[in-house]
Amino acid sequence: MTATDACATPLDRDDPAVLVAGLVKRFGGTVALDGVSFSVRPGELFGLLGPDGGGKTTLFRILTTLLLPDDGSARVLGLDTSTDLWAIRSRVGYMPGRFSLYPDLSVAENLDFFASVFGTSVEAEYDLIAPIYQQIEPFRDRRAGALSGGMKQKLALSCALVHRPDILFLDEPTTGVDAVSRREFWDLLAGLRAGGLTIAVSTPYMDEADRCDRVALIQKGRILAVDTPAGIVDRHPLPILRVATPDRYRSIQLLRSYPHAHSVYPFGESLHYTDARGDVDPAALASELRAYLDRQGVLQPEVEPIRAGIEDCFMALMDDPSLEPE
Repeated sequence: MTATDACATPLDRDDPAVLVAGLVKRFGGTVALDGVSFSVRPGELFGLLGPDGGGKTTLFRILTTLLLPDDGSARVLGLDTSTDLWAIRSRVGYMPGRFSLYPDLSVAENLDFFASVFGTSVEAEYDLIAPIYQQIEPFRDRRAGALSGGMKQKLALSCALVHRPDILFLDEPTTGVDAVSRREFWDLLAGLRAGGLTIAVSTPYMDEADRCDRVALIQKGRILAVDTPAGIVDRHPLPILRVATPDRYRSIQLLRSYPHAHSVYPFGESLHYTDARGDVDPAALASELRAYLDRQGVLQPEVEPIRAGIEDCFMALMDDPSLEPE
């Protein structure tokens, strides 16, 4: 099958839009990806969550044919990323983590350029990009380098969509933008997903997991878990309590020395305490910890049971690899 034939072959609705199997990538002595495997379903909004240096950008660069893996395989829309790169490139939209448009060109000039690269025009594809582009169209003559972070984001997304891709890869698209722009951007992605577009997005923000159909947690080039956000949270095996005290540093030390402590981490203005006893009653545990801190001279500690969040699960998987799914 030639690249042209492969491009013309439609993906069966039961086939994964992305299939990654045992992917390995090294840079010298550094292992960026260590046996990564997962799949993305057609029409899915799939999130790749992990900290900086976790392997997200390397993985997306392989999936968009910009890097070759050292081992394993990756298929996008049924095509091999190592051998069918030209067929893949015409069918994917890619938004890199760093703003990569031409800063000295205007908004309109950038969009016209990217449309022409794929043999189309803004006018021909306007109906697709309109929900996004209309928000920045009043600034069509402004240089791209002079746009705000949120507007740069919308322009980059418009450029990635202008050739009507079958799948969209977005590498940390909300990093460095304000909370309002982040929320608006995810609303735009929800609209695209509702229209049937397959989207894979990476992010270091754990709170964005709930906007995805499924997520993969990645750390140090390894996949820790793949599931729906609710499914990952439901796997957390231990009780969690929120602890708020005026003396956070001393409270962390006291809680970490508690005989049944499994982990204690700062979360915003409070602490999250995880108890090693999986069968303990959370309400009784809260009273127990409150009394313990009170005996240690901690004034008015607030202690309450809470439901685990994605970040709690991520920390638990990092601490105890045995919690990883089979």
